[in-house]
Amino acid sequence: MAFEYKKILLKLSGEALAGSKGFGINPDIASQIAQEIAQVHKAGVQIGIVIGGGNFIRGASAENVSRVAGDAMGMLATVINSIAFAQYLQNCGVDSRVLTAVRIDKAGEYYTQPAALEHLNKNRIVLLAGGTGNPFFTTDTAAALRCAEIGGEVILKATKVDGVYDSDPMKNPEAKRYDQITHTEALSRNLKVMDSTAFSFCMEQKLPIIVFKLLQKGNLRKVLEGEAIGSIVKTGG
Repeated sequence: MAFEYKKILLKLSGEALAGSKGFGINPDIASQIAQEIAQVHKAGVQIGIVIGGGNFIRGASAENVSRVAGDAMGMLATVINSIAFAQYLQNCGVDSRVLTAVRIDKAGEYYTQPAALEHLNKNRIVLLAGGTGNPFFTTDTAAALRCAEIGGEVILKATKVDGVYDSDPMKNPEAKRYDQITHTEALSRNLKVMDSTAFSFCMEQKLPIIVFKLLQKGNLRKVLEGEAIGSIVKTGG
């Protein structure tokens, strides 16, 4: 089956890589995710990946640390995750490159839009690390920004749940899942799709967001083939 999207930005949380332990990287989970990504990449999809750093540190929440210093710590955690996950992708036979918005010469190439596009055009997966390179911005915002910069058609946000709900489905068994909703509706209903800065940017750029459960085997391919997996947030009208 043909893919509906040919160039994507995949947003992974650091916690997704940690699994039930909540810290570090679970090799089995990282391998499973890498295999899912490798399969669709080998089928012709260009992929940029932004990974959070919450499995190592949630920067601004660190005790006795300023927001600026904490965010710098969080950006470094995303670099650690990206370096590690690039190895899992390499193990699946996929060429990948780490591009970081924070200059760490031995860890990855410094991020520029032309460099990212060049690697994508050379059939490499790019791991876009270091957030935006600035404090006060989340990896959600980095994902939205990088998606626009590389010309991505959609942001795929992989989560622990299977879509966007009107309340937390982990706490409320009666929570309603939206199959499809507009940016405006999601904003007016205060649905936690992404942080407000990232979400406003996606709305302005008319970037669709698909929220889905990645750890269910085959879901990534199904999303790309246009199946109704998860929830899609897109511009109305």
